[in-house]
Amino acid sequence: MLVLQCLVKGHPRPQVRWTKTAGSASDKFQETSIFNETLRIERIQRLQGGRYYCKAENGVGVPAIKSIRVDVQLCDSGHRTQETGTGDRRGEHRDSIVRFLECVLILNPCLRFSWDSSRKEQEITKTKGHDVVQPLYTQGETKVLKLKNLRPQDFANYTCQVSVRNVCDIPDSEVTFQLTSATSPPSLRLSVNETLVVDPGTDVTMSCDVTGGEPVPTVLWSRFPAPLPPWAQARGSTLSLRRVTPRDAGFYSCTAVNNVGNPAKRTVNLIVRVLRNITFQITPDSNKDSETIQMGRDLKLSCHVDAQPQDKVSYSWYKNSAPVQPSESLILLRSDPDMAPGTSSLEIIDMKFRDQATYSCVARFPGSSVPELRVDVNITQSSVTPPVLTVPPGGSMVTVSEGKGAELVCLVDGKPRPPVLWSRADKDLPMPSGENLVETKEGRLRLDNVTRNMSGSYRCQTAQYNGLNIKRREALVQLNVQFPPIVDPVFQDVRSKLFQRLPLRCSVLKANPARIEQATWLLNGRRLPGGVVLPEASEYVIGTLSTGNNGTYECRISNSAGSTSCVFSVSARAYSPEFYYDTPTPIYTLRTSRNYTYDLQWTQREPNAVDKIIGYWISVTQKRQTVLSKQITVKEPQKGSLLSYKIQDLRIPLSYEVRLTPITTYGLGDSATRNIQYSEAFNYPGPLAERVCGFEDDRMCGFTQDQNDKFDWIRQNNLTQNPKRSANTGPIKDRSNTDEGYYMYIEASSPRVQGDNARLISPIYNIMFREGPQGRPPGEPGCPLSFLKHSACSLLGSLNVMLRGRSFGGTGPPVWSLSGKRLPDGNKPWGTPEESGAFSQVVFEGVRGSGFEGDIAIDDVSVTKGRCKQDNPISNTGGLTEQKEPHELQVWQTLSMSGWPAGLGR
Repeated sequence: MLVLQCLVKGHPRPQVRWTKTAGSASDKFQETSIFNETLRIERIQRLQGGRYYCKAENGVGVPAIKSIRVDVQLCDSGHRTQETGTGDRRGEHRDSIVRFLECVLILNPCLRFSWDSSRKEQEITKTKGHDVVQPLYTQGETKVLKLKNLRPQDFANYTCQVSVRNVCDIPDSEVTFQLTSATSPPSLRLSVNETLVVDPGTDVTMSCDVTGGEPVPTVLWSRFPAPLPPWAQARGSTLSLRRVTPRDAGFYSCTAVNNVGNPAKRTVNLIVRVLRNITFQITPDSNKDSETIQMGRDLKLSCHVDAQPQDKVSYSWYKNSAPVQPSESLILLRSDPDMAPGTSSLEIIDMKFRDQATYSCVARFPGSSVPELRVDVNITQSSVTPPVLTVPPGGSMVTVSEGKGAELVCLVDGKPRPPVLWSRADKDLPMPSGENLVETKEGRLRLDNVTRNMSGSYRCQTAQYNGLNIKRREALVQLNVQFPPIVDPVFQDVRSKLFQRLPLRCSVLKANPARIEQATWLLNGRRLPGGVVLPEASEYVIGTLSTGNNGTYECRISNSAGSTSCVFSVSARAYSPEFYYDTPTPIYTLRTSRNYTYDLQWTQREPNAVDKIIGYWISVTQKRQTVLSKQITVKEPQKGSLLSYKIQDLRIPLSYEVRLTPITTYGLGDSATRNIQYSEAFNYPGPLAERVCGFEDDRMCGFTQDQNDKFDWIRQNNLTQNPKRSANTGPIKDRSNTDEGYYMYIEASSPRVQGDNARLISPIYNIMFREGPQGRPPGEPGCPLSFLKHSACSLLGSLNVMLRGRSFGGTGPPVWSLSGKRLPDGNKPWGTPEESGAFSQVVFEGVRGSGFEGDIAIDDVSVTKGRCKQDNPISNTGGLTEQKEPHELQVWQTLSMSGWPAGLGR
């Protein structure tokens, strides 16, 4: 999971937008105003790497922009190896036998890439005819092992090993390739023709026989452009389809892969026979530009059927049920060049009286079970007349209300009567169905649930098929969709000072019909007198705003199609405050009290919109229990000015809900609510100031786990403990005695064994000085360190405290240690720590003892700049103060150590 956070300052609250403009194609994630400015991507993918930009703008000054580059670390487990040929791709050693073993993968970053042979005596070196090359014509991370002049000892197992050295916990990976004298790429042979035409309802079986390849290839089936049908059965190299239908047609491919050379692929074009939608056309003598049948002139009858495959259709012509015999006056065209492909025509030359008859066209697939299609055309002078297209009286304009149904009508007459095609007069607009043309037999176009977007002109025209193939007849029908007014604003929050004149205006942006029939104003549902109706708006004026006429004002504007409302929420109530980005770390009042203070900061939204804000009501609750509720007084807020209030006596590590409400002479305004929670930091960018780390948030005050130990310290509290944990191991709660309080501990249970260690490393302290004669800087006080420790078992291993300095890099010997026993009582000295000089980090090391009950816990670590309570490092080497909780068996002990080297005094 990727979490990016943009910390933004500014007033009014900035609008934040995240974009990604590098890496893969530009991808915009958010364009909404968010308060926490956080971009969160669950389960990030490799293509989501790149540069991310956070842009904040609030209309004041120029936008603020920050960017960050995100690298997605990955290492594919699906590596593959290939033997790609017997010739050198670079043009060398053409007379030699060369094998290329290719390891292809995608990873980021690539830190190590190597080949290894199973024959230990067979080293991969250039001198023995081996070479590792980067190919010229591949992309990504590809490494090739080139074996020249193959010898018997070169036939072995080769392993391609890759490592990113555990970046982001990505494990190392490898893949093995077996090279033998029989190694060869796959080859295939189809059991059917590459174009396979079948009848619907037929069972189809296709096989790709593997004719070569070592290792034995794996055969996979696929289909283009759609996936394989769910009912297809693929068994090895055989694919079976039962009772195929036209939707099963497509290109089926079998692919054989054995990671040697290129995959072998064969494709079958499966065509399922189908005949549908047979049509005819009657074309009078085109040379004479005629639209009627006349004796002594030519006439052509055409027949077309939508078929699959189109080129396998056979047409037969009949005259009065007898097959047409071609002659000088009757000419058959199997494929008419003047018509759409797959059209058959019968031409009648110099038409005579004997040529008046019923002609039939029959389309079929020879030898197929697909039923034939037939169309009959009666040709006489009286049976064929040109079409006439008309719009009924009053039908050229159809008016309907939005949401209702409409019928557009174009009447057509003629013999034979052709269908009517409907389209939009604007060619760029599709029909409501999404198609460009809609065919209707009776010339009636039915539209359901019409919308305002359907308004406009519709064209009706005669089709040139199933009738005379002559000039189209056309007409236009106008659809007028009426809809209620579109108003502005739909909703508006209006704030004002008391006793002010306040005009309200509801504007009409668009309406059909445009005339406003009525405008009604209401307050909280009660009709108001007055109100002005303008040609494109309605206005209402509140003469004097008071506490009695605050509320919801509604303006209902109506036309003959319906009504729409503008809603105004009118109030003298103050806007809500907007919380600012508070101090990230709470402020302690007393270290020993376990309490903290929170500096709450906010700005007031539009403070001048209403009467003067005289104070705020603050309410603080914890688990629905009120701990603070009172009015606070602050300076008069100005737009953009920062206000603050310290909330004191909050208990570590609890979180609280804070509700803040402005107060004016009108009364309480809008409230703002937020949760505050205890957080801590242990990084010291400057001189040390007393601060206690109780490990209450997941940042752990900057403490980190050592990567070179055996296991890790665990952060937990009472709520996250394992309910099945071993008895009498580890504390039940931290020193604050709350379920939410956290501490760090080591778990001694399996798989841990005696001697395993876990190290917790503090952040780097800014302690730079020269040492004095006794290991302490001259004139500088020491830096006492104290922490709480817990153990409850005699099988304890060891708890060691070590130092890490800038000068010596690693850790020195333990300056304090406790091993193999419970905590002692009282203030018994622990021994004298070694003088080690200045330090920059503290290391807590827990070592597993002889039993699983030897858990160790620490809490409340603090480093304080100042001298220890006593300056004698020998007589006062440490102290232990026991704090017993009456209802617990566990005992937390406070350990404070003095006499430590400069920078670590207690």
